[in-house]
Amino acid sequence: WRLGYCARLLKTNHFRTAASNTSFPAVWMLLAQHSGRIPGLFVVVKKNTFFTMPETVEDKTNPELYLPHPGVRGMTLLDREAFKRTVVVPALRVKKEIVHSVLKSLRQSVLQRPGLKRVVEDPEDEGSRFVILDPHKVPEFSLGEPEQQALKQLSVHAEVCQYQLELTYEHFKSEEILRAVLPEGQEVTSGFSRVGHIAHLNLRDHQLPYRHLIGQVIMDKNPGITCVVNKTSIIDSTYRNFEMEVLAGENNLVTKVKENNISYELDFSKVYWNPRLSTEHGRVVGLLRAGDVLADVFAGVGPFAIPAARRRCRVLANDLNPDSFRWLLHNCRLNKVHGEVRAFNMDGRDFLRGPVREELSRELPLLKEGQGAAFHIVMNLPALALEFLGVFRHLLVGEPCSPAALPTVHCYGFSKHSDPARDIRERAEASLGASLAGRCSTFLVRNVAPNKEMLCLSFQIPADVLYKRPCPDEGKEQASQVAAPCAASGWSLLAA
Repeated sequence: WRLGYCARLLKTNHFRTAASNTSFPAVWMLLAQHSGRIPGLFVVVKKNTFFTMPETVEDKTNPELYLPHPGVRGMTLLDREAFKRTVVVPALRVKKEIVHSVLKSLRQSVLQRPGLKRVVEDPEDEGSRFVILDPHKVPEFSLGEPEQQALKQLSVHAEVCQYQLELTYEHFKSEEILRAVLPEGQEVTSGFSRVGHIAHLNLRDHQLPYRHLIGQVIMDKNPGITCVVNKTSIIDSTYRNFEMEVLAGENNLVTKVKENNISYELDFSKVYWNPRLSTEHGRVVGLLRAGDVLADVFAGVGPFAIPAARRRCRVLANDLNPDSFRWLLHNCRLNKVHGEVRAFNMDGRDFLRGPVREELSRELPLLKEGQGAAFHIVMNLPALALEFLGVFRHLLVGEPCSPAALPTVHCYGFSKHSDPARDIRERAEASLGASLAGRCSTFLVRNVAPNKEMLCLSFQIPADVLYKRPCPDEGKEQASQVAAPCAASGWSLLAA
């Protein structure tokens, strides 16, 4: 009784639906659950029934059925013809008039692989077509009971035949091609950052001998990619660019990208651009309101500055890299905000001590509580920005009259610490010389590498950090200089 029950259970669970891909160990354990033990007799039946099948049938259930020809292993110069391979797949011969009905009835069993036809002509009969089935879902060249009943209603004979399917380079996905080419067991990287028409890779050492083939495959499999580059050095902390090698395609690194409905043009070999920061750019710009002031210390080509200007904010944008500065000006004109952005080509510290301090001295007395305006400072240089926070110490001289008017800083940093939020905050506090406990928020931007996070620390600069209180003699002299602009607001403020 127990053996007969197990046999019926196996038939029901493993052969009932063509979509089933149940592994034999799983079926074995299922039987054990119902029988209370794993019967020794079943082990023999299992072995003789499923592991001594003819070689051709066993190949049809191989999960690697769609891999390219094994002869491509180790290829470094792409030969597309070498990827050709013919495999045997299950198919149904049906009259062409009912092909659509058959496809609808067998939609769970029909081949769904992109680039491969599900219906092909029958060379022996113009009135018939072959409907190609998925060999992983019809592993025994036999349809399940529900599929057979559906075909019976269409008066279609449910006999599955073998069809010789030719696979070429065009039919394989980039990851399948690279996995077949690279040595077995080595990591395959098919992901990349797209910057306009450029695909940017970060290849590992073991992939370098295959780099030109990888570049060509990426270009072949991604429409619109006409240049593939690989980073050959770490990002330079001064100008935020890196050396790169063109692996495939045209040597044209001037490109156009669109982010959050705004267009930017840039030379990818000379400026910094990271498409993975699109969401973060939008998040921070979304905090701004019309009339706010934004000072972008490391502006790049303008992904914070330009959308802020389009929100009718007043923007000061700076970048030390002369190429970034030129493309920043170009993109301001391209997006017609050159009248709202004051651009600078300075060191970040000089920018903060110069134009930003002047703007703070002029604007803070006007940013009274309740007026809705605010002053924001963005510092997106994760490798070094935290070290620049010391510039804010006693940047201004005077007595602040409203805590709400204090500028908000959005400072980015990398952390490999087990508690990255605390690490970023403590490093910022060390630079500022003051505690930010309860006065800041931390936002996880992205995972840069294993155990390396990029975060954004946002906080209002503490008044006792930003302001230096003047001595009595200085106060009298300075009061006479700023009496007029400060009379209405009660401010006593002067740039140090």
